[in-house]
Amino acid sequence: ELVGRYTDSIYNFSVRFVGKEEATDIVQDVFVKVWKSIKKFDKSKSSFKTWIFRIARNTVIDSMRKKKMVNFSSLDTADENFEDTIKDESSLPSEIMSRLEDEKLLNELIDGLPNDYKEVLILHYQEDMTFAEIGELLDKPLNTVKSHHYRALTSLKEKLLHQNY
Repeated sequence: ELVGRYTDSIYNFSVRFVGKEEATDIVQDVFVKVWKSIKKFDKSKSSFKTWIFRIARNTVIDSMRKKKMVNFSSLDTADENFEDTIKDESSLPSEIMSRLEDEKLLNELIDGLPNDYKEVLILHYQEDMTFAEIGELLDKPLNTVKSHHYRALTSLKEKLLHQNY
């Protein structure tokens, strides 16, 4: 039941960071790790979804480090306060939102974001996680998650404004 429920989500999350072939291996590794450590799961500390995604995220990071695909130091940097970020009070105009219907463009833009921003967007919009769940998964304060979300959207907005159509 767990494999059926979480395989696609873990694969879709992983493929955004490591590609299709490696994502398949990561999904298998995640379920082996879950099977070996299921007795350690404590539902009073987190939801199962958060717990399994933490395993998936750590497996992705381990895989990327082994292949030296990326420096993950940005994921471990000191926390920032959301209030300290530069605020842009304007929302995304409807013209920009209509461009987001082009899934290929959106995926390319998201893939160009820093990993910590990309993670928040994927977990929030693709996996329907709340900011609190994402904070728990990433071991980051809620305001940091909100800040990463805001900065990711701001970056996407800037990239969209500079697209040539």
